[in-house]
Amino acid sequence: MLLRLIFVFAAAAVLSACGRFAPETEAASDPLPIPRAAASPEAGAIYTSGFNLFADLRARNVGDILTVNLVERMQAENESSTNSTKASSLDTGTPIIAGRPVTNGGTQILNNEIESDRSFAGASDSSQSNRLNGAIQVSVLERLANGNLVVSGEKWITINRGEELIRVTGIVRPVDIRPDNSVDSTQVANAKIEYRGVGTLADSNRPGWLTRFFNSPWFPF
Repeated sequence: MLLRLIFVFAAAAVLSACGRFAPETEAASDPLPIPRAAASPEAGAIYTSGFNLFADLRARNVGDILTVNLVERMQAENESSTNSTKASSLDTGTPIIAGRPVTNGGTQILNNEIESDRSFAGASDSSQSNRLNGAIQVSVLERLANGNLVVSGEKWITINRGEELIRVTGIVRPVDIRPDNSVDSTQVANAKIEYRGVGTLADSNRPGWLTRFFNSPWFPF
């Protein structure tokens, strides 16, 4: 009976580990509009304070939309090696008491010799190359005192049984915004660009939980 209960709990633990949990995602913040007082009409004037003298499509106020062109390309390489060797020995001669060695049945019982030798060698070599091209619409969340714009936005793409998420946050200078109301991601300060997927396609590119255990620091060997 006890073995049956152990088997049932073990099977339940394995099945629960095989389940796919939805990742926690933090939604982009909604822009907070700045309250504005209504402009008073000015009779007989060509220009009024409620309108601009010319049309400019570039984002400048909270709630405006801005296009961020993703032109990211990163490449990193890392190589390391470790070698450690330690050898020690200990030899104690037979003590002599009253001119005679200490023996038992003719065998010297206090003559000891200890030797130890340890060595460790490890090496690692890793390289990573990423490229991200595309475009995403972001909204202005805040306009700082120096005129820079805090922007944030995300895009969800559902393809068959998988979903792709693109999220961009950062700070944009108005002078970097092109006349077509776009800016490159390389000109976004404090940029946080997130691109990941969930679903069947993402799960197929992820090793199983047992494989991750053998490759983790918790594996003792």
